[in-house]
Amino acid sequence: MASFQRTLFIAFLISNLSHVGCSSKLTESDAALDQRPHAVATVGMVADLVRNVGGDEIRVSQMMGSGVDPHLYKATRDDVRLIMMGDVVFYSGLMLEGKMISIFEKLSKRRPVIAVTGKLDSQFLLQPDDFAGHYDPHVWMDILAWREVVSEIADGLCQLDPQNLELYRPRADAYREHLLALDQYAKECMNSIPASNRVLITSHDAFNYFGRAYGLEVIGVQGLSTESEAGLQQINSLVDLLVERQVRAVFVESSVPRKNIEALLDGAASRGHQVAIGGELFSDAMGTPGTYEGTYVGMLEHNINTVVGALGGTVPVGGFASLTARTETGN
Repeated sequence: MASFQRTLFIAFLISNLSHVGCSSKLTESDAALDQRPHAVATVGMVADLVRNVGGDEIRVSQMMGSGVDPHLYKATRDDVRLIMMGDVVFYSGLMLEGKMISIFEKLSKRRPVIAVTGKLDSQFLLQPDDFAGHYDPHVWMDILAWREVVSEIADGLCQLDPQNLELYRPRADAYREHLLALDQYAKECMNSIPASNRVLITSHDAFNYFGRAYGLEVIGVQGLSTESEAGLQQINSLVDLLVERQVRAVFVESSVPRKNIEALLDGAASRGHQVAIGGELFSDAMGTPGTYEGTYVGMLEHNINTVVGALGGTVPVGGFASLTARTETGN
């Protein structure tokens, strides 16, 4: 009977899913060969934390890869199979994975499903007036705030695999210290940007936590979710701002089409003000797996260095590695 109910549950999920999306591929034969506890994570920012805390003791599968927009993501049949094969599921929460929330709610009755931001103190959260009473989900852009969710992941792994809790806790503590150093690096770099240049204009409102943490005025062409469309009035208003304040650079995002940013550049150019694209930032997805930017620390350092360089600040030679080297030598 239990097997029949499980089959019905899978069928129900599949019947409510679209064919759109991408997922990590994991076959049942793969799972049979690897007996480690299996954690499934939605976005790269969550998966990378799970990998850092879980180490070799945990097998981690990530659903959404580089360049994938979680606001619009629709789970595939492969995703459903992946979720059902996981021993624990970690997701960001705060409506980031909006189209998948109902799946997680149903699945939570059968196995651990953890929103890593679920217990985050409200002092770390932003609640924009135009987001229908919901918190801004892009918490990872504030390194100190994202540092807090490491403990939630450690708790989940310790409950899943208590025999290795003496490994998970120290790893979590060490990673939290690493993120503390990254936050210090971000503040040092951002403080080098001239006050008149501290305006960050991006494709959508994913950088409000980043701006709060590091003293930047942040303006997104679109709203918090990429489902919103930028209207002509919003574009014209931003063109006025670019011209009046002589903004030198705007930024595109790896997971968001750049058409709205290009409209800003054209509008400013038509009024005699040339604005550069300061670079591509990682917002809702990390870089390519296997690269430094495909890690949370690498993603944030890339954003920090790109913004600082484009807005007239100074990035130390050697980047974040130079700061950690100074810290380790006591200089």
